[in-house]
Amino acid sequence: MGVRGKRVLVLGLSKSGIAAAKFAQKHGAVVYLSEGKYVEEENRYKVAELESLGIKVEYGGHSDEFVQNAELVITSPGIPPHSEIIQRIRKHNIPVISELELAYRECDIPFIIITGTNGKTTTTALTEFILSKKLNVKACGNIGQPPCNIADENLDYFVCEASSFQLEMSPSLKPFISVWTNFTPDHIDWHQGLDNYFNAKARVFKEPQAPQYSVLNAKDEKLLEFSKQADGKLFLFAGNIGDNCCYEENGEILFKQDGVAESIIKISDCPLLGEHNYQNIMCAIICAKLSGLDNETIKNAIKEFKAPAHRLEKITEFDGITFYNDSKATNPEAAIVAINSFNNEDVVLIAGGRDKNTDLKEFCDSINKHIKTVILIGEATERFEKNLKENGFSNIIKENSMQEAIDKGIELHPDVVLLSPACASFDMFTSYENRGDVFREYVLSRV
Repeated sequence: MGVRGKRVLVLGLSKSGIAAAKFAQKHGAVVYLSEGKYVEEENRYKVAELESLGIKVEYGGHSDEFVQNAELVITSPGIPPHSEIIQRIRKHNIPVISELELAYRECDIPFIIITGTNGKTTTTALTEFILSKKLNVKACGNIGQPPCNIADENLDYFVCEASSFQLEMSPSLKPFISVWTNFTPDHIDWHQGLDNYFNAKARVFKEPQAPQYSVLNAKDEKLLEFSKQADGKLFLFAGNIGDNCCYEENGEILFKQDGVAESIIKISDCPLLGEHNYQNIMCAIICAKLSGLDNETIKNAIKEFKAPAHRLEKITEFDGITFYNDSKATNPEAAIVAINSFNNEDVVLIAGGRDKNTDLKEFCDSINKHIKTVILIGEATERFEKNLKENGFSNIIKENSMQEAIDKGIELHPDVVLLSPACASFDMFTSYENRGDVFREYVLSRV
């Protein structure tokens, strides 16, 4: 399974590609890196660094020489299986794996894999934060850094946020714990169908890649049904179902193993807001308990934890108004989760951006139940306004910028001003992070 002495081709001058190339070279492989796009002048230092290590690099296309010379290919998550280059490689019967799979093959550190359509990042960050109180762990994958960057460290566990792209290309990865936070349609183009998207994630819950423990969402109908097929010892969260689960009851989160339940933390002591975050906390509790941590350590760590930026992040309280940055909500489904976190409060929602043209019925229904005023910005304004009015919601204000939207929100003096755009950011901002940073900085400039 090892790479020593093999000719290894790495596709993509991405963060994971560079990590894989350096790691494979360090572990005795003869490494080639091929980048399909032209490398801009400001990124040429990356090429120079790799070449200084003895790694051959090409860019601006994938040559037959590099492809046909390879015995193993490590691909970037951005390259779909149906792409021309992957098809060319498979015609030569060359195995293709992910950088995540490479780290798994080359080291003995157990993986805690956290996947799902939403909630992965918060769950991964919280799990790492709790476990780090007693163990030597690091978050990796889609959060933090590629596992290959830390695979030679003396770690007890990788806590790895894993996308469906990475899992699709990880044919032998067998985790210690596999967590699936939820499942909604996403990345259909990359996977060429919804079933393929589901199966990419499902592989690390079933033999031959089954984990020691499978952790699944009892409130997600698709995952609850799938739990009947999952291998490894099953733990459900968000429902008191069976002998092994984590659930909320009477204002507390309880953990039950082999039929014995114990209280871990009161909901009122949890710093993260909303039902979706309580589910993220439950996932982290299960991982921590299965890793041997005691209840007091787990409880105190949860109380200390702060939400990752741009994910229902509490910015500040000012003049009776609480401001939340949920810029990561780049689709209506993610925004609904944030919106549903508020009950019986006067909430101003700032939404809009580059429209993904997804169905807005559930989004509008959620707004009708939980939101008093919607402020719309960006390219999606007209379609969002039309859909909201068609679904019976008319308290809509249109503004031209984030700053004007915040000013209007403060002027209305609600309980909460929530940025949860339900759209991509690229009409007005460079990324959802940039959008969230602008929101945060302007709010703080006003207080």
